[in-house]
Amino acid sequence: MTLAGDFSRTISREAINELPIRRYEGAVRLVSTREEMEHAAADFAQERVVGFDTETRPSFRAGESHPPALAQVATARAVYLFQLRQADFSALLGKLISSKTTAKAGIGLDYDLRELRKTFAFEPAAIVDLGAVARRHQLEKSGVRPLAALFLGFRIPKGAKTTNWATRQLSPQQIVYAATDAWACRELYLKFEELGLL
Repeated sequence: MTLAGDFSRTISREAINELPIRRYEGAVRLVSTREEMEHAAADFAQERVVGFDTETRPSFRAGESHPPALAQVATARAVYLFQLRQADFSALLGKLISSKTTAKAGIGLDYDLRELRKTFAFEPAAIVDLGAVARRHQLEKSGVRPLAALFLGFRIPKGAKTTNWATRQLSPQQIVYAATDAWACRELYLKFEELGLL
């Protein structure tokens, strides 16, 4: 077992750029039907930890903001994508976010959850902000990319970050980008747990 203090706390941009690129290569489920929601709920119920993230259409004008357009949930078996403008996922996502038995691991979750609460009601429980954990251990950078580089040994491409997440038809690049972020958060939680950082 590695001691909690026995890891590098910094990584340069150059070092990150030298790492191999990894993208999520498992099953991705774009949830839209009742059956798909039931399948997702059954999968969530089996998990003690999921990776959680949201994507929002970017704002290019001062004072302009948009509600979250996509929520991503990673389990051990798949990543589920919920296009929030196209169906009502509030019961399913609200139950997951409020679950005391399933940890939701992500980066910047306070902001994500605050924005989601403007859309539907829930009481968050078992939320693990990996960025806050990293800062507590004096890590220089606490975003998903530097943390994946430091702890998982790979580079996550930035590609689709500033694309229109509210579009009806997500591109293959958007789907992979969104799935990779949620999957990496789950992997980071498991690594942090292994290292005794949580």
